[in-house]
Amino acid sequence: MSEITMPRLSDTMEEGTIASWLKKPGEQVNRGEVIAQIETDKATMDLTAFESGTLQEILVPEGQTVAIGQAVARFGSGAAPSKAEESAPESEAAASPPTEDSEPSSTDEAEPPSTDEAEPPSTDEAEPPSTEASEPPAAEETGSEAPRTPEARENVAEAPEPSAPPSEQPTLPADTEPAASDGATENDKVRASPMARHIASEHGLDLSNIHGSGPQGRVIRADVEAALKSPSQPTPPAQDGAAQPAPAQEAAAQPAQAPQQDGDGRVPLSQMRRTIARRMAESTRTIPHFFLTTTIDATDLVALRKQLLAEMGDNGPRISINDMVVKAAAIALRRVSEVNVSFAEDSLIEHTHVNIGVAVATERGLIVPVVRDVDQKSLGVIAREARTLAEKAHAGKLQPKDYAGGTFTVSNLGMFGVEQFNAVINPPEAAILAVGAVTREPAERDGNIVLRDRLALTLSVDHRALDGAIGARYLQALKALLERPMLLLV
Repeated sequence: MSEITMPRLSDTMEEGTIASWLKKPGEQVNRGEVIAQIETDKATMDLTAFESGTLQEILVPEGQTVAIGQAVARFGSGAAPSKAEESAPESEAAASPPTEDSEPSSTDEAEPPSTDEAEPPSTDEAEPPSTEASEPPAAEETGSEAPRTPEARENVAEAPEPSAPPSEQPTLPADTEPAASDGATENDKVRASPMARHIASEHGLDLSNIHGSGPQGRVIRADVEAALKSPSQPTPPAQDGAAQPAPAQEAAAQPAQAPQQDGDGRVPLSQMRRTIARRMAESTRTIPHFFLTTTIDATDLVALRKQLLAEMGDNGPRISINDMVVKAAAIALRRVSEVNVSFAEDSLIEHTHVNIGVAVATERGLIVPVVRDVDQKSLGVIAREARTLAEKAHAGKLQPKDYAGGTFTVSNLGMFGVEQFNAVINPPEAAILAVGAVTREPAERDGNIVLRDRLALTLSVDHRALDGAIGARYLQALKALLERPMLLLV
């Protein structure tokens, strides 16, 4: 009998939620057949069987979230085991005497370990050091996809838990023992998933007070979220003689708690929202943004769009102002190729393709599908592809290839009446263009005051990769194209 584990379905995926099981225990499954649907940080994707056989047991129910690599079901040949057979191993385990791994040896009158020292964690519980700064690139950043072989899926390791920087630990006199050390030691002993530890750390929860529902009593994310909804956990009393941190230090060590009144609800973050929060925080924390804004005369751009829609009729593509901006942005990237780069710490990656990410706001959150080789496509093709990707994004049907490999992003809030805004760079790209609403404003033409269409564009730039002059040259090239929109048809 083999285990089916939670696969890594995208480069940004750290855990997955079982949206639905399409097969029941005891049902026969053919190789390549879809057995479940998994909600990831980007979309709802299919989990397929890699061999033919019988679904023996479902380990993770619908709606539950587990880390990558954790078993979600058992698969094998023959009929599914009965309830009595399933519970037999648990009964034997409960009746078996403690093993050497769980209890210290009583021979040679060994003294019990001191409470001041933490027991070394076993190899299967040891947590690697935080690798947040070197985590694999998100799906938007590369064209790579998840491993497809059963062996690769089963060997995917859980994402390591983030570790707090040393500066967050309260400083105490050298001759006293910090009271927090005992709590940290107890938390280290508790079997818990990295995500459960992370959420518990953010909310100051003591994992030793949370009952684990995972394998072998392991505390998982659902247990921590349930604890957050229950009344506050009691704080264990400090040991005699242990120094208490000063009020200011204690406040600094604890994250700010949102005020909550009667009737307020707590909604757990979705996979997508957690990914957006992590990547946007990473972008604003690590990328020195600077912003360049220009306003173009969009009168001819708006007129050309109306003419194209009238010529193509109802059966033609519905070309939008944003489609025209995306096309112009791609041509400008060819003319000022220094902007079509990615920052990679010790080098710049100069891209040969112009792949434009088009930000789409969905009910689940913001996602950026990618239109490829935009500079080589007509406005009609760009409009069709952008619309298809947006529809897939709203339906949660995007595949990793649909949002991988972007080299530049366009974000448009003009449809909401926003005239100008600053967008956050989508790493590792070097820039993002924010597009506002088209407005009608009075302007002077040949000595007369006339109404003209105006459009504000703001370029957010990574100062590590580009300087202000390069960003300004790019906006000049973009402005020239949009104010003479017939060039977009060449």
